[in-house]
Amino acid sequence: MSNVPPQASTAPRVAVIVPAYGVAHLVREALASLQRQTMIDWECVVIDDGAPDDVAGAVAPFLSDPRIRFVHTNNHGVSAARNYAVRQTSAPLIALLDGDDLFRPTYLHTMVTALEGDESLRLATCDARIFGAVPRERTCVNGRKQGTGDGTHGSLADVLDRSFNVYIGTTFRRTDFERIGGFDETMAQSEDFDLWVRLMMLGGRAYYANAVLGDYRVRPGSASSNGGRMLLGNIKVYEKARRTLPDNAPEAPLIDRLLAENRAALAFEHAIDRIVDGDTRRGLAELRAASSQVGGMVWRASFAIWHVLPALARPMLQWRRKAHRRGGAGESTLPGVFGMGG
Repeated sequence: MSNVPPQASTAPRVAVIVPAYGVAHLVREALASLQRQTMIDWECVVIDDGAPDDVAGAVAPFLSDPRIRFVHTNNHGVSAARNYAVRQTSAPLIALLDGDDLFRPTYLHTMVTALEGDESLRLATCDARIFGAVPRERTCVNGRKQGTGDGTHGSLADVLDRSFNVYIGTTFRRTDFERIGGFDETMAQSEDFDLWVRLMMLGGRAYYANAVLGDYRVRPGSASSNGGRMLLGNIKVYEKARRTLPDNAPEAPLIDRLLAENRAALAFEHAIDRIVDGDTRRGLAELRAASSQVGGMVWRASFAIWHVLPALARPMLQWRRKAHRRGGAGESTLPGVFGMGG
């Protein structure tokens, strides 16, 4: 990992931002994957925003590579950390690499080439392997067509309804990032989804490279493994977008529908929470009231069983929660509710 490759003789074309809070044991893998890039014209800032572990010690062996720098701040959350790190760089493009994730060797070359070759692109993304605290490994896109167009380019509407999946390891333009004010530091979850939406609201298209160019690690208890937090984040993103867009914007009816769906899905998840927490009677009543969120014979059979044997609801729904964690066979209650945003 300390073997430094030949250095670029030109200014960096892309800045790689690596927040590393609580992942000192993993950030070495992230930085090693960065050093394996086929494109060498990059700069990197690793930021420790008051982590409880020894991020500085983990990063120290990599600082012999002059492209990699380390900064430390007090803890103000991942959005503030990323914004601060971006301000320490100068490259015209910005790529995000979380400290527990990995880039495949051609990631930067692919993303940078796409953005440099098409000024209409607001962001460039790709497919990635999901691994770690998941029932089974899969990829973010998992064979689905991206968006409603040619499968390579996505619109604002496609990003909003998540039919165009944007992986956290995404690359975008510094000028666009500055125009929208960077990450919203008031967002407690879905801050990355919020950024993608606001970038797309500038106009233009999203680009998808149909290749697995990254590895996304899910850790136990992370936001990406908690459906309720993701729904809350989605709702805040949609509320912000709805306030910003004019009422006659073509995306306004879509946002209204997505808000209604996400609020209903959140009510459904809260009803499950109530049952899992032991309040079966009230939880089942709320679950039946929100049952429009699901369909199919399995759910109809389940409601029939619980009508006769309500005590079975809790263990059955506990099993569902485990099976539907990120990477599970049935990832969400509603299509488009969950994506790879954070």
